[in-house]
Amino acid sequence: MSIPPLFAAWRQSLRQGYNGQALRGDVNAGLTVGIIAIPLAMALAIAVGVPPQHGLYTVLIAAPLIALTGGSRFNVSGPTAAFVVILLPITQEFGIGGLLLCTMLAGLILITLGLLRAGRLIAFVPYPVTLGFTAGIGIVIATLQLKDVFGLTLDAQPQNYIEQITVLVRALPGAHLGDALVAALCLAVLILWSRWVPRVPAHLVALTVGALAALGLEASGLEVATLGERFSYQFDGQTYPGIPPFLPDLAWPWQLPGADGQPLQLSFELLHQLLAPAFAIAMLGAIESLLCAVVADGMTGSNHDPNAELLGQGLGNLVAPLFGGITATAAIARSAANVRAGAFSPLAAIIHAGVVLVAILWLAPLFSYLPMAALAALLLMVAWNMSEAPHVLKTLRIAPRSDVLVLLTCLALTVLFDMVLAVGVGLLLAAGLFIKRMSELTDTTALSRSQRQILRDLPEHVAAYAIHGPLFFGAAEKALSVLRRFNPDVKVMIVDISGVPLLDMTALAALENVLLDYRKRGIALILSGSNVRIRLKLRRAGIQRLQGQLHYVRDLPQARAMALRLLPPAMEVDTGRLEPSS
Repeated sequence: MSIPPLFAAWRQSLRQGYNGQALRGDVNAGLTVGIIAIPLAMALAIAVGVPPQHGLYTVLIAAPLIALTGGSRFNVSGPTAAFVVILLPITQEFGIGGLLLCTMLAGLILITLGLLRAGRLIAFVPYPVTLGFTAGIGIVIATLQLKDVFGLTLDAQPQNYIEQITVLVRALPGAHLGDALVAALCLAVLILWSRWVPRVPAHLVALTVGALAALGLEASGLEVATLGERFSYQFDGQTYPGIPPFLPDLAWPWQLPGADGQPLQLSFELLHQLLAPAFAIAMLGAIESLLCAVVADGMTGSNHDPNAELLGQGLGNLVAPLFGGITATAAIARSAANVRAGAFSPLAAIIHAGVVLVAILWLAPLFSYLPMAALAALLLMVAWNMSEAPHVLKTLRIAPRSDVLVLLTCLALTVLFDMVLAVGVGLLLAAGLFIKRMSELTDTTALSRSQRQILRDLPEHVAAYAIHGPLFFGAAEKALSVLRRFNPDVKVMIVDISGVPLLDMTALAALENVLLDYRKRGIALILSGSNVRIRLKLRRAGIQRLQGQLHYVRDLPQARAMALRLLPPAMEVDTGRLEPSS
């Protein structure tokens, strides 16, 4: 096992030739993406049930570490919306300590996947599965934001989607007009601003307009909930609104509060409970990061190292929780903005983390004035973009029915249950449908006219068939069962397997049963046209040449001659063109 190279993206950047123009591109991209990342990081941290500063800590620690050690030059990592549906239940059940410990376990799993060079395997996740669960995640995220969009006070925090809708509907009479107006204004800015002034991040403008609108509404007597009212921190025994304006301390996750507010007790049972969600985090992180790298490659013509990227993502998620960072992965929206802003190397992602550092140290008091409705509107926009509604509608319109079934199944399971179940069922369903389609391509038929011409004048005691397609567990039994249905007077069976590209253990076992049946009935089998790899597999399985019972030949003319030699003299037919049998 060879270890994927650390700093793969950096090495690729240096080989491309780093110069002053590249540096200017990285600086410009880092500043742009950093401005975008600040409100998103806080909003996503709130969405998963932790204070907003933990989203900023994620960018501050994980983003530069992943950029330094990963395999994509343009990926920008941090909190992403895709994780909300996984992380929120973990926070509700295990508290922030359990969430950070689960993230560390996911980091270890990602490192293991990188060392095992499993990066290429992510490409085998079918598109309908990915589209289905991302669309489902978008629906769930949008639903979770309705509370802050309307300023609702909920009497419960259910995890079940149907119950969430019920609680929201029950709370609607208590909606606050001020919050709804701020959310509507921010949504309008987010939708329209990027069309008018695309060079200025719409997130920054929307939140600024939202904060000013909230101040105006407060002055007119309409209440608007702000970040400073919802969150606070303690320093020197004093309580302050908003987020702390200083860097996080090193702390082990199990020293942080659990769901009951008390420090976690590290135990084998706790690790066992967190292992399944950690695998879910790792798999989603791998899919999200490598898809992001593929998108960035398509925009720039570069090539990423998938195994090095998994290794970098694992290191980032292993270290960031020690400083309060939640789960991080590459974000497609931020990485695309990074490319469009002129990024050349991972330095852009590091600079974007520096922008977040400046915001924590010097701008933290201003964040207290951010309306919760504005942050919710920001996540509504993220949820809409993530749902990829146009792609979903197009897939429903043009895709085969089996792919539509997979997409709708993943979407429904993500919304009604959870993403882990959705991806598992989606992959099994997609695999089953694929096996069914592949098995339909494999069949055993009578020979074609040209092949029959080659085998002309053979007596009725010789039967001939051709197998086309792969012989695997989904098709072997059906294909080989045809070889048992023929005239009982047949003594020699010719089977052309030149159209068989592969066969598995199920096919080998089925073929052994056919040979055993033929041996009892005194029938000889001639296999024609097998390639070297197929013949080697057959011989390793003990299906070897046996005089009078099993023979291998190169082509159908040799099969014809062999069949005539194997026939008993009483069954020969003298046509004047056949060689006498020996």
